[in-house]
Amino acid sequence: MFLFRNVLKCSCLFVTVCFMTRDCQGIDLDFQEEFLKREYSLSKPYRGLGFSSSSQWDLMGTAMVTTDHVRLTPDLQSRQGAVWSRIPLVLRDWELKVHFKIHGLAKKNLNGDGMAIWLTKDRMQDGSVFGSKNYFVGLGIFVDTYPNSEKLFDRTFPYISVTLGNGTLSYNHNQDGRPSELGGCAAMARNSIYDNFLLIKYTKNRLTVMVDVDGKQEWRICADITGLRLPLGYYLGASAATGELSDNHDLISIKLYQLTVERTAAEKDNEEEVTLPRVDDMKQFEVIVEEEGMTKIQFFFMLLFAIVGLIVMVVAGFFTYRCWTEKKRKHFY
Repeated sequence: MFLFRNVLKCSCLFVTVCFMTRDCQGIDLDFQEEFLKREYSLSKPYRGLGFSSSSQWDLMGTAMVTTDHVRLTPDLQSRQGAVWSRIPLVLRDWELKVHFKIHGLAKKNLNGDGMAIWLTKDRMQDGSVFGSKNYFVGLGIFVDTYPNSEKLFDRTFPYISVTLGNGTLSYNHNQDGRPSELGGCAAMARNSIYDNFLLIKYTKNRLTVMVDVDGKQEWRICADITGLRLPLGYYLGASAATGELSDNHDLISIKLYQLTVERTAAEKDNEEEVTLPRVDDMKQFEVIVEEEGMTKIQFFFMLLFAIVGLIVMVVAGFFTYRCWTEKKRKHFY
């Protein structure tokens, strides 16, 4: 009986401590097992990162390694940097914990542009979407630190958003990505005195994004998307970009855990191998997109072509009429 009570006390203590700490909050009520997958993880001391054949990650652009972090961009204008996994992700159920920091001059109010966490078909391709390519195929989690739209005042920045790409959708910077956004939340993740964390969990076709940026060591749900189907074999990555505005974008660690999840017979029947990422019920994510107006350059060339075309028609009409009158005059004589 004494041994049983001690075991029970230890078990209760473990459960209590577990749910009070950040690292155990990934455990569901069914006590899912999680295993750190080092081949998909990136953490200190970053030995050989980007330079050694034994490294599982590549650097791109302005990304550089220090003893404390991987700096994707410095606090300078027009910089892009990224880090990409060399091994495609083939796990069906996983949890990704990202430790990051975005900071710049304390008195500077204009800052940007932000950083992104990726799970995409293509890797190591720079572009206009937070340092990576537009029209991407896969999943993007964006930490946007600057509001581009002056007409939309209903959200606070920095803003974390979830976007799904199938290769045909363009990320709309002017609307801060709203037309292709699946979910998101505001998070004070810039110049924070606390450590900033993202937790991205994917299991049973459900993606949950949680944040911890206020020092409470508690996960807050940012987005919860059901019916999301992601293909296997995509690559993990992180990128950042600055433009006329700038910030330091630091990646401290990426840790991926494999989840052992039991499935019912119905859930197994619902499993489906997909070749492109998609969402089962797209109606819940429908966004009305206003068509962009014509730019000044487009209007100028359209007007120019219209004037040139009108002149050509007048000249052609004049010569046609002249030839007709000439033939008529000769026929008369």
